[in-house]
Amino acid sequence: MAEYSWEARSPLRKAFAPGRIGLASGDAGIAMAEISDFSLVQVMARRGQVANVAKAAKKAWGALPPERPAAVVGKGATLIWTGPDQFFVLSAGSVPDPVPPLAAIFGGTASLSDQSGGRCLIQLSGTRARDALAKVSSIDLHDAVFPIGVAAATSIDHTGVNLWRGPDAANGSPVYSLLVFTSFADSLWHTLADAAAEYGVEATRTPLS
Repeated sequence: MAEYSWEARSPLRKAFAPGRIGLASGDAGIAMAEISDFSLVQVMARRGQVANVAKAAKKAWGALPPERPAAVVGKGATLIWTGPDQFFVLSAGSVPDPVPPLAAIFGGTASLSDQSGGRCLIQLSGTRARDALAKVSSIDLHDAVFPIGVAAATSIDHTGVNLWRGPDAANGSPVYSLLVFTSFADSLWHTLADAAAEYGVEATRTPLS
């Protein structure tokens, strides 16, 4: 009988290649990274329990779950709006089963679903990140409309993504994060790389911090 070994593998193992993409000389205008080593759990408030879910989240992470399309950075986790009365809890470090710790936090007030292995997290940053993303997204990314902390459930090249803007990089350039189903990760990576190539892209892989 054949023996199977189950081990975590990057959803971008075929598409990802570290190093420079596009513009060969000069400083890269964009850093494009596959973010690894994270846990992602969908939290869905049960009927009549929205206030209790918010209270539990506040106690656990010092942040209330977003009530509109937004991403809220708490102590040890980012809470990302995914729809009315539901949100992702994104935290650093992959564990075999991230649901039990959250079940202890929320008790019977929410339904929980581990999405860690089903999503790929890609991050775009740099002085030209907004320009590249604007080529493939219908979202208005102007600072006045899409400031730090704003999120959207949208599509890029007919692929559904959860997009949000995190705190700016040290040089003041914007940082965008995109969650996509793993089965579409290769396609999205290539789409983003093509859009960013003229600005020069430095491709990396880094754990969530």
